[in-house]
Amino acid sequence: MAFGDLKTEQGIKALNDHLASRSYIDGYQPSQADTAAFEALKSAPSSKFPHALRWYNHISSYGNEKKSFHGAPFTGSDSKKSAEANDEDDDVDLFGSDEDDEAADKLREERLKAYSEKKAKKPEIGRAHV
Repeated sequence: MAFGDLKTEQGIKALNDHLASRSYIDGYQPSQADTAAFEALKSAPSSKFPHALRWYNHISSYGNEKKSFHGAPFTGSDSKKSAEANDEDDDVDLFGSDEDDEAADKLREERLKAYSEKKAKKPEIGRAHV
């Protein structure tokens, strides 16, 4: 999550909005993301940011345990590396691409032609009508 500069009111508002429906920055238990965001704040948010204040008080109750939270350290802002990593995923085409349609059409036509020829060679078997 990118909240911007958590020392500004705008950054704290973004954090407050994020925490409106969550207990933690990332996931369902405190993590290094919470620790990094907590340390980025210079003090407790004002009461006009109730969700950020609730979260701040909760994380501060952990004391020195904050350093042992799971997860990788969190930067609190978008980085070029994370943006590039997300762009790399765009290259994966999970449902096939249009480029392969010509080859697939040709293969399907060949198989249908071979099936039709095989079916034409097969003698028709008479069936009894009841």
